[in-house]
Amino acid sequence: MDSRNPDSVFRVIEMATEDRGRQKPNVLVTGTPGTGKTTTSSLVAEATGLRHIEVGDLVRRKNLHNGWDENFHCHVINEDLVCDELEDMMYEGGNIVDYHGCDFFPERWFDRVVVLQTNNSILHDRLTSRGYSGAKLMNNIECEIFQMLLEEARISYAEDIVVSLPSDSVEDISSNVNAMTEWITNWRPSSMSN
Repeated sequence: MDSRNPDSVFRVIEMATEDRGRQKPNVLVTGTPGTGKTTTSSLVAEATGLRHIEVGDLVRRKNLHNGWDENFHCHVINEDLVCDELEDMMYEGGNIVDYHGCDFFPERWFDRVVVLQTNNSILHDRLTSRGYSGAKLMNNIECEIFQMLLEEARISYAEDIVVSLPSDSVEDISSNVNAMTEWITNWRPSSMSN
């Protein structure tokens, strides 16, 4: 944004004040890798007609990263590029954003933040079946043990929009999809007015 350009400044102010006027909610689904974010998000998007945005896939497709981390075997995302890419879609509303981090997204984007959590032994099995090992495996297991993503969500977003849901089994996923679908169906823009 060019702060010398009044149109640019006014557009940012307009977007910040109108985000809450969108007609469909934006939902962030976060949690440690292996907790079922993509499965849950896909099913909720299918049930509600909202757009599913898998941030990891977006980063790979659009090259929104700063290279490859050899230690953790993943791309190092460029958070600014990701936010720039998502801004217009988030302004429109109707998105389910699926990512294992949440503290860099603007708070104004989301009407609900869902943190999926999984029992450590189940998570270990899921991650090893994906080929996770060494530092990458241990880092993610420790992240879940210490509930780092739940804490990150609670620090980054208003308390009343953050919910934690268990995601240990197919039954949990089904229950979560039903609960999230019901919340989205009942959401009204006026519910966001203060």
